[in-house]
Amino acid sequence: AATKELLLAILKENNLSRPEIISVILTATPDLNATFPAAAAREIGFESVPLLCAVEIDVPGALPRVIRAMVTVNTELKIDEISHVYLGGAKALRKDIAQ
Repeated sequence: AATKELLLAILKENNLSRPEIISVILTATPDLNATFPAAAAREIGFESVPLLCAVEIDVPGALPRVIRAMVTVNTELKIDEISHVYLGGAKALRKDIAQ
């Protein structure tokens, strides 16, 4: 559910459609190991998008239960026009760019 929520928020905040998506890298903290985040992405229409899952480095004191997504897209937007989406407690990770 969290992966779907994150990806849908990224699409909405950046006014993107799936045909503009080139690829998605998804990472999860080591405590999230019940399923692959890419499986959730495919459930919401990312079937033809190359997806890669990885585990975040297990750093002591790091924020637990975090899923990150790096979405590469075709866009005419300038870097300062792109919305970097952080949900829930993850907003604390990048207060400088979190929407």
